[in-house]
Amino acid sequence: MKRIMLKSKLHQACVTMADLNYEGSIAIDTDLLEAADIIPYEKVAVWDITNGSRFETYAIPEKAGSKSICVNGAAARLVAPGDRIIIGSWIEIDYAESKSFKPTLVFCDEHNNIKNHDPETTRLASIKSA
Repeated sequence: MKRIMLKSKLHQACVTMADLNYEGSIAIDTDLLEAADIIPYEKVAVWDITNGSRFETYAIPEKAGSKSICVNGAAARLVAPGDRIIIGSWIEIDYAESKSFKPTLVFCDEHNNIKNHDPETTRLASIKSA
């Protein structure tokens, strides 16, 4: 039996641009793609935290260090610059492998800087600040 699992996630990333006239995709800073283990043309899900919209597209690389995340094509109508989003990708793995599988989680600040790769540290930090 196979399971479809979350492979990687960019959490709280910030949309920097929306380009209705570009062919569909989401352009993501190469540094963020590499940190999240997402490759060019990989299918991704995008969940807009700001307005609740959800869509699927594919990732394309943007210049490393640009901190840019640009939603292109028709999906540009679903976001606005400044929206906080989650970008997720999936993997199909054997059931036995799924028992120990851990996704790559990358947490971003409002400028698309990487805050943390360790979800346990992030969880503990938010508990302590509450």
